[in-house]
Amino acid sequence: MKFRPLHDRVVVRRIDAEQKSAGGIIIPDTAQEKPSQGEILSVGPGARDEQGRLVPLDVKVGDRVLFGKWSGTEVKIDGQDLLIMKESDIMGVLEVKGTMKVAA
Repeated sequence: MKFRPLHDRVVVRRIDAEQKSAGGIIIPDTAQEKPSQGEILSVGPGARDEQGRLVPLDVKVGDRVLFGKWSGTEVKIDGQDLLIMKESDIMGVLEVKGTMKVAA
């Protein structure tokens, strides 16, 4: 099944948290917090402004993003646990080189 988000919504797959602490202690699944990083799998066309013009999103498929702990709606599509959220729920885009680009 293919899912296409509408307006300014995006589909995000959570990126799993580290299984060990900085000191090397293995953290059991029940004690881990849900990760707040994810990868964009699909984006909507964008929102409309007051004049009806389409405003495209700042994020794109493949971006690694940081979002709030309680952001988005959890769904299961084709056996995958995914999140559907508005672009405004995303705090920023994590870039590979270690610099951060802020999304609106």
